[in-house]
Amino acid sequence: MKIAEVSKRYGVSTDTLRYYERVGLLRHVPRNKSGIRDYDEASCNAVEFVKCMRDAGMTIESLVEYMDLLERGDETTQARKDLLLRQSEEIRQRIEDLERALTRLQFKIDHYDEVMAESERALRPEE
Repeated sequence: MKIAEVSKRYGVSTDTLRYYERVGLLRHVPRNKSGIRDYDEASCNAVEFVKCMRDAGMTIESLVEYMDLLERGDETTQARKDLLLRQSEEIRQRIEDLERALTRLQFKIDHYDEVMAESERALRPEE
């Protein structure tokens, strides 16, 4: 399957697919005699896996580490699980940070007329 077909099937741009290959997320994409990528079932499965993990919030750096571990085989199972646990905790922390930010923003919205309007006037240069 050509890169354009893979792009369409998985909703990932061709540039992103090339980038994933360049950084080591897609490692074994076959090429035909002319050097054109010709995705087989295994490489399509890898695209689907990478997309799933990115959609789950995994960073490129962590995913590269994960793919390194995966390629080394079953002896890295616990290390892969630990990496997923770390990623989960990082996402949990981001959610907490976003909830705090949302709470602050909602306070400002709820009290806009009495608090924000005056403080915003102080931000503008004197006329």
